[in-house]
Amino acid sequence: MTTNTANTASGGPVLDWAAGHGPVTGALSATTGAFAAATTGAATGMPPGWALAVGAAGALGHTIAGLRVRNAGRTVATRAACWLLGAGWTTWAMATGPLTWTALGSLAALGVGIGTANRSADLYEEAREEEAIAAAERQVAAELSAERRAIAAEWADRIQRVCGITVRVLAVEMWPTGTGFSLDAELPPGGATYDKVAKEAPRLSADARLPHGCTATASPGIDQGRVILDVTTVNVLAEERTYPDDYGPLSVLTGIPWGYRTNAEEIRTYLREQCALVVGPTGSGKTNMVHVILAGFARADDVLTFVIDLNAGSAGLPWVLPALSGDLRGPDGAPVRPGIDWLAATHEEATIMLDAVLRIARHRKTVYQDLMARANTDLLPISARIPQIMLVVDEGAEILTSTDRAMRQLAAKILEVIRIARAMGVRTVLTALGATGSVLGNLMIRREAKVRVALTGGETEGMDLSKMFPGTRGLRTDQAPYKGSGFLGTPEETAGLFKAWRILPNQIRDITTATTDRHPVLDAPSKEAAGDAYTRRWDPDRTAWMRDTTSGSDTSTGTGTTAAQTTGSGRDGLNLSALRNEQPEQGPEPDADALAARFMAEIDKTFGTTAEPGTPDRPEQRDDKPPTAPRPGLNLSALRGQGEQAPEAGPAWLADAIDAIASAGAAGMKPSAIAELVGKDRKTVRAALRAAAERGELVYRDNGPHSVYLHPDHA
Repeated sequence: MTTNTANTASGGPVLDWAAGHGPVTGALSATTGAFAAATTGAATGMPPGWALAVGAAGALGHTIAGLRVRNAGRTVATRAACWLLGAGWTTWAMATGPLTWTALGSLAALGVGIGTANRSADLYEEAREEEAIAAAERQVAAELSAERRAIAAEWADRIQRVCGITVRVLAVEMWPTGTGFSLDAELPPGGATYDKVAKEAPRLSADARLPHGCTATASPGIDQGRVILDVTTVNVLAEERTYPDDYGPLSVLTGIPWGYRTNAEEIRTYLREQCALVVGPTGSGKTNMVHVILAGFARADDVLTFVIDLNAGSAGLPWVLPALSGDLRGPDGAPVRPGIDWLAATHEEATIMLDAVLRIARHRKTVYQDLMARANTDLLPISARIPQIMLVVDEGAEILTSTDRAMRQLAAKILEVIRIARAMGVRTVLTALGATGSVLGNLMIRREAKVRVALTGGETEGMDLSKMFPGTRGLRTDQAPYKGSGFLGTPEETAGLFKAWRILPNQIRDITTATTDRHPVLDAPSKEAAGDAYTRRWDPDRTAWMRDTTSGSDTSTGTGTTAAQTTGSGRDGLNLSALRNEQPEQGPEPDADALAARFMAEIDKTFGTTAEPGTPDRPEQRDDKPPTAPRPGLNLSALRGQGEQAPEAGPAWLADAIDAIASAGAAGMKPSAIAELVGKDRKTVRAALRAAAERGELVYRDNGPHSVYLHPDHA
């Protein structure tokens, strides 16, 4: 340790005492050892035969060790000869004297020979080892090549049989995910195009006996005489994958992830210049897809998200409420910022937002001319300092096709944003319930929304994929029967199967917390153009409807007022008069009987309800008792019919089935598995489970052939 330290300090070589001997040090060690043994033996009168015996033992030991590690024969012979030559010289020197010039000269020659022989043996062993490794690699390559040749021959024959054209497969690429492979094929001369293979994709998939959800999709090759055929062999769309736990930073310039393809690879959309259109019927996973999109925008450090959802703002509330409630704290302990930058749930707020966005776009056109000139571009350079505004309009396509006057005004503003704001960094994401002619009939949508998503969930009504993805053949809704699955096409990639991640409510809260310090702020010129409409967007008077949802289900009536306010009393919650024994408190409020009578009259007038039993409107059930004045509050007649029998709780085996379903957790159990468990026929089991689901004891998750029943604790 001292020597090493001294050498290091002086800048000299560092000695590694643990390193093995090389050709030079090995020969030097052997010769010096032999000279020391001969000198010591001659001085002490040691019998010379002992040195020869030691050398023979060393040669035998190295021979056995070399055979065990499978060294080459020449290596084993070289090392054994070195031992025997060294032992022979030592024996001779001990007998004749090691200090003669003859002894010293022969020892030096012996050392050179030992070093040269060992170096040659080492080089031979290295070459032999490299050759063995190369041979193994050649064998693996030959096996893989044989597999690829077999795949190429099989699919060339299949394309000839199904499509009627002869192709030459140039390459076969196995996907790293292990879910399929791609073929690069050369089309025959005579004008054949990739489209001839693409339109026969369903027949090719059937001929290859691919599993359900797996396809053979053709796309253009490197030139017009080539075709790329992507063949999926594992159905990754059937399983549900949650949103990735990596909440790292993103950028609109490098793409926003929206899901994954059938090869399990992540899909990224590039929305700097493109708008997006997402369609999906009820139950297809469209709301979940919107949350996936908002999650990507929240992770980007150069995007501000504005959301319009006229359906009570449900698309944006999960991204806003954690910040408004103050329950969450960021990494530095400060309150978190909302996951989106503006939320509009009413026609008035949406109009304010769109007017502000239009002012921002027009102001940016003038104030940033010098910046664009310095950057030598006609597109506003987007960055964290000048963020892009992504306007997400839930069911926005329906707004554009609505005949309502107020909606037409909103539609005109949305189309104006799409038309004038591309270069200034304002783009839109619209959603719709279906891919129909009314939705896709607008030229502006078809021209600007080049990123298109069709979530099918197996639905066929209102899903015209030929209108959604014109020019793409072989797309069928039955290829994506799972919730959250469908087709996605971008300017960079042709339309193909994909699936969106499942994003859970707790993940939305986690993303909001993790990205709170990453959200950019609106640049000063844009904020000046937006005015008070933007700076006061989170004022209490404009977010009161959001805050009402946080007051608890026992105090909210769902209309922004409490039950106490509705009835005029000081009680909290709904006033269920049928379950209350005490009399209501009297006060100076308006006459409760008059309010109740007016309320019931309005209900009868609007909904045509029938009278309660025992009222004058039903003389066959009227008794001689004096009428009782109605109590204030909502009379749900909860005490009527107490003598009626309670509904059956189900057969005796149902309790065991419910316990088994609860033990299965979030995966649930299929009816067939439950039938095997309880030993009943499937028809009987299905009827009992359906009745239990109606009573709220179970939850039914409809997923086609993979439908399951879950316990409410795991739903």
